[in-house]
Amino acid sequence: MYVYDEYDQRIVEDRVKQFRDQTRRYLAGELSGEEYRPLRLQNGLYIQRYAPMLRIAVPYGLLSSRQVRKLAQIARDYDKGYAHISTRQNVQFNWPALEDVPEILAELATVQMHAIQTSGNCIRNTTTDQFAGVARDERVDPRPWCEIIRQWSTFHPEFAHLPRKFKIAVNGSAQDRAAIEVHDIGLEALHNEAGELGFRVSVGGGLGRTPIVGSFINEFLPWRHLLSYLEAILRVYNRYGRRDNKYKARIKILVKALTPEVFAERVHAEWAHLEDGPLTLTDAEVQRVSQHFIDPAYKALDDQDDALAHLDAEHPGFARWRSRNVVAHKKPGYAAVTLSLKPTGAAPGDITDKQLDALADLADRYSFGEVRNSHEQNIILADVEQAQLFTLWGELREAGFATPNVGLLTDVICCPGGDFCSLANAKSIPVAEAIQRRFDDLDYLFDIGDLDLNISGCMNACGHHHVGHIGILGVDKKGQEFYQVSLGGDAGREASLAQILGPSFAQDEMADVIDRIIKVYVENRTEDERFLDTFRRVGIDPFKERVYAANH
Repeated sequence: MYVYDEYDQRIVEDRVKQFRDQTRRYLAGELSGEEYRPLRLQNGLYIQRYAPMLRIAVPYGLLSSRQVRKLAQIARDYDKGYAHISTRQNVQFNWPALEDVPEILAELATVQMHAIQTSGNCIRNTTTDQFAGVARDERVDPRPWCEIIRQWSTFHPEFAHLPRKFKIAVNGSAQDRAAIEVHDIGLEALHNEAGELGFRVSVGGGLGRTPIVGSFINEFLPWRHLLSYLEAILRVYNRYGRRDNKYKARIKILVKALTPEVFAERVHAEWAHLEDGPLTLTDAEVQRVSQHFIDPAYKALDDQDDALAHLDAEHPGFARWRSRNVVAHKKPGYAAVTLSLKPTGAAPGDITDKQLDALADLADRYSFGEVRNSHEQNIILADVEQAQLFTLWGELREAGFATPNVGLLTDVICCPGGDFCSLANAKSIPVAEAIQRRFDDLDYLFDIGDLDLNISGCMNACGHHHVGHIGILGVDKKGQEFYQVSLGGDAGREASLAQILGPSFAQDEMADVIDRIIKVYVENRTEDERFLDTFRRVGIDPFKERVYAANH
């Protein structure tokens, strides 16, 4: 993973000193709340419903065990003993005291971490596939390109005050696990027919109040021009994006208003001033960054298929866990393991200080001292020897990480909702728990199969409900919390937006509603169909008829 040089470290430490003084002046009454607001946002600090929330940057989701231990210590010393993994692969603390935040940032700086550009109208954390560098279907390792984008975008003076926040995702595999088509910019790394490396570029994707799937405006951008082309896109957006209405300020609104074709023309016209200029990437620069992402010291191993199959037969619980939480690795004899943060009764994505300490130990012993956060709010040990999977499974069970539900109905993507967020119309976490409790039969859960359930507490869509196979949105009806259900979304390749089922439901109806939806699927599916396949074949009407007939 990338390691700071002396300049990186100095920049982060200077920012801590600067914010410490800004916070001191605010608490002393020397800065007004309005003057302090942009300063705290530049350092990842929000004021939520009950307490500040501090969002920590985790570039492309990659953490060292040393950094994980520091997060555990911060959770104990400055919060309520836990942290939260966000859908942008970042880490959030929900209960820091305002006066402690500068000290937290100073602690983070000791392990090469910060909260810069995790909020505000700037370029946010670049995200990618949680299996980057190890996925068997990977064409190009996206991590060096994410790091190049991070270095270009952090403190970029021209893009520090954009019309709205800006999100970039990079994918390098056959399967899109980074949801690039619902980002402001989505980049697909690939090789053309001549074997040359480049990027397919999507713009104008996004969720929130106006969900839109992005449009590809460049089918093959040579890698040397990546930064200059990104710069051209951001310049066009910075110049023409609306600033009079924050709900119409995202790049997706501009692309839709201009049309993707006209937007692409303006980008190419701007790019004409930048192409082959100082932003052109060189072999030496790419190599400088790529050297931080070389393979660890893998052993020469053989795949353990027979031994693992024997363990599966002896231990059904291990077999279930391995079928859902373990994926194929590019290296023989290795596997990537997802640690579920979705046990019933815990808020999805939450992890305690004790679990963080245990995670750091597990990473050191099983996965070369590194972990990854996923945008599904789980954690990955990417380099586990297959021969150690059974022993690891036992330790994960003790630590509360072994719920065998990755990719299933109870692996819920869920924002903090009204329990924390001041923007939320309704609570998210109790709805997630009610659904998890309703579907606590593992046999039935496995029979249902792959299904993405996403919950957002408001139209900002932090839970990505628009692209859930089943999406749930909290809405306010005359001061009461209700929930709108949508079906058929997908964040993967050829992304699709969900269709609204109909009128909203009360909180205590939600588990029943999801149960009826699942029964329609089970009754109508063919042998090999997933939920999404069945929905696309039969349409929304059978689901609507069953759900609303039961309410009359």
